[in-house]
Amino acid sequence: MVSSGKVPSAYIRQLLPELHRLLIDIMIMANRPERDIELLARAGLAPERALFPLLAIIERAGPIGVVDLAGRAGRDYTTISRQLARLEELGLASRRPGVADKRVHETIITPQGRAAIEALLAAREEMTLEMLADWTREDIDDLIRLINTMTG
Repeated sequence: MVSSGKVPSAYIRQLLPELHRLLIDIMIMANRPERDIELLARAGLAPERALFPLLAIIERAGPIGVVDLAGRAGRDYTTISRQLARLEELGLASRRPGVADKRVHETIITPQGRAAIEALLAAREEMTLEMLADWTREDIDDLIRLINTMTG
């Protein structure tokens, strides 16, 4: 009989508590305030860490309305509006009347915001290279393959 390569449910069920614990550990590590502060410091940016995930969403999904941005960020509309005002004060984002509906304002990233994103990406790359310095090529390839399998 040829194996399909599939793992029995009972085996997966046995490993789920450990898998869930590890995924939560990864999320905790990734969301630690001190890591964000270090990332912002390496990027030479102000330590307003709550703003930069929004800037990343605006850069990827913009132009974007406040309601959509709030949904993607998992925050309420009023919090996002305050944070957008701060991004505008810093010159990282700007709002304009919507293209499809002038009553709706869209947020776009400014050239200064794009430069901030580039600085964050460079700092994240540096930190990731340090974190993975002792990994083998096979380890890294396996990680990427497995994450792609899970998310893709």
